[in-house]
Amino acid sequence: NNFELNFSDSHKKTYQVKDSSLRTTLQSRLLQRMKNSKSMLLIISQDTNWDRGMLNFEIEKAVDYYKIPLIIAYTGYQYILSPYELSHMWPKALSERIHNKTAKCIHIPFKQVVITSALMQFSIHTKELTGPDHFYNKTSYENWGLL
Repeated sequence: NNFELNFSDSHKKTYQVKDSSLRTTLQSRLLQRMKNSKSMLLIISQDTNWDRGMLNFEIEKAVDYYKIPLIIAYTGYQYILSPYELSHMWPKALSERIHNKTAKCIHIPFKQVVITSALMQFSIHTKELTGPDHFYNKTSYENWGLL
């Protein structure tokens, strides 16, 4: 409720795909979209699967090929101060890239003020995310009124 984000959606910049599209067509469109992306907002919930095919494909390509920073937003949390405590929620490709330190990530709660801040701060044009386990500190969450 009352959650509004304004950002450029890469899905609207390329050809649309249908549910009946071939997997190769879907993958091709996803790669085109990632090519135009500055960051990836990855929303993780209790229902996120370990081995969900296309999600893992997107994470692999975003990290390995396009070097896109991942803004990982977790539903059901007010703040994130210890990302590794949430590792049981990570999809396979994310877990592998966090553990081998190839992913550049910030872990945040699925809260509008935090997502907006992260989207404004972290993109392929910034050098701030240097590893897989960044998170905002306690003071930031206090300033946002979340802690």
